[in-house]
Amino acid sequence: MDKSYFEGLSSCWDRIANCGKPVYIYGMGNGSEKILRLFDRFGIRCDGIFASDDFVRGQSFCGYKVQRFSDVMNDSRDKLIVLGFGSSLDEIMSRIESIEDRFELLAPDTSVTDEGYFDKERFLDLYNKAERAYSLLEDELSRKTFECVTAFKITGSTKYLRECFCDESEAKSLLGLTDSEEYFDLGAYRGDTIEEFVRLVGGKYKRIVGVEPNEKNFRKCELNTQSLENVTLYNAAAWSENTELIFSKGAGRQAKISDKGTQVRALTLDSIAQDGCTYVKYDVEGADYEALLGSVQTIRKYTPKICAALYHKPYDYFLLPLMLCRINADYKFYLRQSRYYPCWETNLYCVPG
Repeated sequence: MDKSYFEGLSSCWDRIANCGKPVYIYGMGNGSEKILRLFDRFGIRCDGIFASDDFVRGQSFCGYKVQRFSDVMNDSRDKLIVLGFGSSLDEIMSRIESIEDRFELLAPDTSVTDEGYFDKERFLDLYNKAERAYSLLEDELSRKTFECVTAFKITGSTKYLRECFCDESEAKSLLGLTDSEEYFDLGAYRGDTIEEFVRLVGGKYKRIVGVEPNEKNFRKCELNTQSLENVTLYNAAAWSENTELIFSKGAGRQAKISDKGTQVRALTLDSIAQDGCTYVKYDVEGADYEALLGSVQTIRKYTPKICAALYHKPYDYFLLPLMLCRINADYKFYLRQSRYYPCWETNLYCVPG
């Protein structure tokens, strides 16, 4: 990697603060709330909030009257648009790209799970670690993806993501899944990734174990997988030790460890995979470090194939690969970015070497 290249890129936050034109946020939700709090922190004025026409019913958001997408687009005055949510839906992604045809659009990289955000200077302080993670990557597409994701995180420009969007079937093929997998789905949500796994292996596998902490999601996961054989589900969080945790009440994908909510059981992978494990998926909404700590024995003993989400916190995309390498160096590492604005669905694929 060329450090000088990243040093020369403009910071997303600096650009928003110094653009000299009205700044609007597109979206209502947790992401936009985080961005507004960061605006306050950086002294950035927000000139308006808008949402897709079919969502606007005269409501307000954080003290702003929500404007209609079409009204903001039809107002030809120059402005900077800040993306305040994420989507992989073709219709929404096309709409985001249509904004870029008329106005400057930036998508700040903020933490999915807490108040963190990507900071260029912090990245440069951590550059040696990023460079070590980059050196682990097995192929040219992985290295290009790393560079593009980094450029996006610094600048907030979605053009860098479009340069590295991957074919998801190619990404999953890296794992080389067989009909004898013992699959552990950490963050099973409503069973969608279990169903995907079953399709990938043509319905043939040894066993499936799913771990999902949110009770509503867990019940739906039970319902959606009831026709499958050899499936064990735990209403629990993947963690560094077997204990009890407080989990947020939200039922979405971003339900997570919280100060308030419901007490749930927490389990280590090591405690439930003692009889064998050939493939693990980690998508645990910010508890990735803790879940890996609870997987050390399994990863060292069985060297399972791994698919790990790297987008919950801003620097996970290089800190988590380094952690996995410390646990077990006998892996080939591949990085892939699925079609998504912003760079959610950045995944690491680890294949035994």
